[in-house]
Amino acid sequence: MTTASKITLVRVLMIPVFMALMLVDFPYHSVAALAVFIIASCTDFVDGYIARHYNQVSNFGKFLDPLADKLLVISCMVIFVQWGRMPAWAVMVVLAREFAVSGLRMVASEGGKVIAAGWSGKIKTASTMVGLCFMIFFEGYALLDLVVMIVIVLTTLVSGVEYFVKNWDVLDMKK
Repeated sequence: MTTASKITLVRVLMIPVFMALMLVDFPYHSVAALAVFIIASCTDFVDGYIARHYNQVSNFGKFLDPLADKLLVISCMVIFVQWGRMPAWAVMVVLAREFAVSGLRMVASEGGKVIAAGWSGKIKTASTMVGLCFMIFFEGYALLDLVVMIVIVLTTLVSGVEYFVKNWDVLDMKK
């Protein structure tokens, strides 16, 4: 297993720790949860850099890295839904985009095409993680929650549309 994949695996293992810290009630639990979320989010950039820079790109990493990102983000969003700080439909928009893009990538791979992550997807991931950090740290600010939710939904939709516009040929409906 490569160093990059080990870092990604650590991110996956940090998710239940993050969730536990968010859901238990003790002094400074949200600060501890925020610290774990920030570290987990940063490993996304670190493992990607290591994989590319040291030629450690692997099929396992290609599978696990995006899955780890999605699990981290969705776990946080689901907690905010449980707390009434985010509407469930916003999480469904994120999930629908992820399933749609994953499906598009599967169809493309059957045809021998690889769909790399676009800039809008990277912006979506970064803005989502930063926005969720703000929501974790600043509890009780409904306007902030609304702004973060709008940014997440808009960047999710824009990046999803970009994937399909750039790769529409993959879905040749005549075949």
